[in-house]
Amino acid sequence: MRQSVILLGASALFLFLWSREVRAQEELVPQDKIPKAVMDALLAKFPKAKIDKCTKAKEGNDIVYDIEFKQEGRKCEADIRENGTYINYEKAIEAKDLPKPVRDAIERRYPKATLKEVMEETEVKGKEEKLSAYEVVLVTADRKQVEVRLSPGGKILEDTAKKAEKK
Repeated sequence: MRQSVILLGASALFLFLWSREVRAQEELVPQDKIPKAVMDALLAKFPKAKIDKCTKAKEGNDIVYDIEFKQEGRKCEADIRENGTYINYEKAIEAKDLPKPVRDAIERRYPKATLKEVMEETEVKGKEEKLSAYEVVLVTADRKQVEVRLSPGGKILEDTAKKAEKK
């Protein structure tokens, strides 16, 4: 019994310290502290961007700024390296604008789900931009909120419900 209590306590301490480390890796950045190169890159592509939130995190060897903003009322997000190079950006789209293979894959996995938010993700490599995925936040028939990331062809790339099941 005593060993179980010690093991449980050690596990709880590890989880607490690990969660603090994860939160520490992502830092909220006020708009006036966003580097000029990042702001210039954002405004070059989205000249009417109104920033809602900006965080920065170390990803590999890079510092990446994740900026949530609105462009003419449309919700958007961009991941931009500290030197001003884009990784990707997302723009909100209407659910009716999802390609049929994507809609069909969502319906197969989550019949009767309600789509709350749909984002179109574009990957940027140098001067090349390519539609890479759709991120869909939905509410399932049993009222659970799930985020699903799908390829343009309808293949499920990530599913928060499936990740939760594995844990």
